[in-house]
Amino acid sequence: MEWLTGPFEVTFVQRALWGGMLVSAICALAGTWVVLRGMAFLGDAMSHGLLPGVALAALLGGNLLVGAVASAAVMTAGVTALGRTPRLSQDTGIGLLFVGMLSLGVIIVSRSQSFAVDLTGFLFGDVLAVREQDLVLLGVALLLALAVSALGHRAFLALAFDPRKARTLGLRPRLAHGVLLGLLALAIVASFHIVGTLLVLGLLIAPPAAALPWARSVRGVMVLAALLGAAATFGGLLLSWHLSTAAGATVSALAVSLFFLSHVASGLRHRAPRRMAVPSPTPDSSLKRT
Repeated sequence: MEWLTGPFEVTFVQRALWGGMLVSAICALAGTWVVLRGMAFLGDAMSHGLLPGVALAALLGGNLLVGAVASAAVMTAGVTALGRTPRLSQDTGIGLLFVGMLSLGVIIVSRSQSFAVDLTGFLFGDVLAVREQDLVLLGVALLLALAVSALGHRAFLALAFDPRKARTLGLRPRLAHGVLLGLLALAIVASFHIVGTLLVLGLLIAPPAAALPWARSVRGVMVLAALLGAAATFGGLLLSWHLSTAAGATVSALAVSLFFLSHVASGLRHRAPRRMAVPSPTPDSSLKRT
């Protein structure tokens, strides 16, 4: 029991746990729609798109969160604008923004005297440095994400499964898509301090994808994804404490491991009834075949 509870008696590890749990809930709300709509590449591009704003804020001595929000707004506006260009596919536009924003961020970071340290912190996060004010901001972000998810649930659901029907129902799919991008940006901005811009997909994609085979509704996926993300946070912090590994990377790796375990277990669950349903040959049937 001391091996399990000992690390969480330390104050900064407690804050890291609460921060990771709040981020897991926020990512579950946004990540579920990312998984259902197949927007993983967009999420990856937007997470890397935060780097210029964060790097510029660090270079100027400003607030990193403000820089991340500014970059997220630019990235969201760029994705929306390029998505309306008929001669350019959405994947091409996202890829160009991805590389452009990431390159700009590295250029800005290279202006800093502590280039390697700053870039490592931006890419991989520092979950053990979460402060009390960060927890307050994460709580506010979670409330905002809950409000957006509740108000836009019907439009997001129609957009995920049948965009044309969403238009006929008067749900304004373009507006819904824009709001969904905003929710995704909110989750990424909230998460980058915990696991960094490079590993944010570990909490954004892996828990909802792991929950998908076991839940029967979108809300069920969100709840189970939040629980799996919290479990990955607890287990990742525990392992990083005892193994002296990077905390954010360990949390992200454990979340991805839970995804693979979930899908292996799901595959075994579906195979078991099939084996039970196959009738064994009777002596009579064997005689008839001979």
